[in-house]
Amino acid sequence: MHVRGWWSSAWPARRSRALDIAIAVTLAAGDGCFLWFVEQDFWLPPPVVSVCSVILGLATVVRRIYPVGLMLFLLVFGTITGAGAFAALVIVYSLAAYTTSRRTVVALALAGYVSSLAFPGPTSSNESFPAQAIFGVAFVAVPILLGLYMGARKQLVVSLQERASRLEREQHLLAERARGEERTRIAREMHDVVANRISVMVVHAGALKAIAARDPGRAAETAGVIGDMGRQALEELRHVIGVLRQGEEALPQEAVTLAHVRELVGQSGAAGLRVDLSIRGDERPMPAAVGRTVYRLVQEALTNVHKHAGAADTRVGLDLLPEAIEVEIANDPPTARPEHRLPSGGNGLVGLRERVTALGGSFEAGPRRGGYAVRARIPLPAS
Repeated sequence: MHVRGWWSSAWPARRSRALDIAIAVTLAAGDGCFLWFVEQDFWLPPPVVSVCSVILGLATVVRRIYPVGLMLFLLVFGTITGAGAFAALVIVYSLAAYTTSRRTVVALALAGYVSSLAFPGPTSSNESFPAQAIFGVAFVAVPILLGLYMGARKQLVVSLQERASRLEREQHLLAERARGEERTRIAREMHDVVANRISVMVVHAGALKAIAARDPGRAAETAGVIGDMGRQALEELRHVIGVLRQGEEALPQEAVTLAHVRELVGQSGAAGLRVDLSIRGDERPMPAAVGRTVYRLVQEALTNVHKHAGAADTRVGLDLLPEAIEVEIANDPPTARPEHRLPSGGNGLVGLRERVTALGGSFEAGPRRGGYAVRARIPLPAS
């Protein structure tokens, strides 16, 4: 590794680098001066001990990266040369603060304590053995305990930061998922409002063009139906846009009733589709979500008949059961291709399945006896 890369990886923060350099220079100068003038009875002369202390002080610049190696250097070099006073305290502290293995910390601390008793340094060579023992305990235990505390505190801070980062990432993913679901819901609503209404209006416009000359009265009636459907489409579109601006609960929404379903079937019949509606069971108000889903089921299925089957005979059946509402829309095989060319997005049935499934119901759609059938069962919430 080149020098610049090693330097950057050794100290992740610029402030830590500056602090370690300042500490190393201070320790080198302080221990060098202190051991030059201290009274000592050691085998090396004071100038040599002082120079060795400068070397040991400068070596503390790597105390964060190599705390174990620096402690071994102190045990060997410091014991032989008598170097280090304040630097030894910093090295022992760094051993406890930056070493992950507690066994290594304890073993090296005991080794340092024993070596200080077996080979007294220049500052303690004239003291009695009991004094050396007591001073050695304080000299080793205090920085070790302080280093262990600071190391544990640092690990706690790091773990809290990692947890905060993880929670932030999870919140970001949840927000992305919510935005995706919201986009899907908006696309489904826009499909229901625009595609279905406009498709039936196109069918009505085709019928108006065909009968305008020979049957002016029916043409006027068809034009009125187109106008009514356009107003309904604008009203539903206004509601969707209002929800986007103000929220789901901001605007009141009219509850869907069976009268709305009959009106929807009547609009398709006015457009030339032979459609029969049968309702079995006791008519009663439907929950808002269930009513909207039933309405969208009939609307989407009839729109698909207009698109793909033309004037094929179609049956719409509603079974109003005590615990659920069953819906079936089935058409016979088409007798001729539709005259109009309405585009198909291919997402209508997917949206219906999502609506029904969200309410805990079942949905199926597929060919049937040459035609096509859409079936759904929507459970009613418990009263």
